[in-house]
Amino acid sequence: MKFFNKLIRDEQGATAIEYGLIAALIAVAAITAMQSLGNELSTTFNKVSTTMSKGNV
Repeated sequence: MKFFNKLIRDEQGATAIEYGLIAALIAVAAITAMQSLGNELSTTFNKVSTTMSKGNV
């Protein structure tokens, strides 16, 4: 019975899960930001390429 009481009061597992959830949330936010930035860079490079190929520098 003491084992179960000690197990219930132990919060180390809960803390590890919380840190894992925070890390996952940060990863999702970073991936979203990088995808947005990648799309903007792609658009910019396409505009530059089009302008340079037309000779309108």
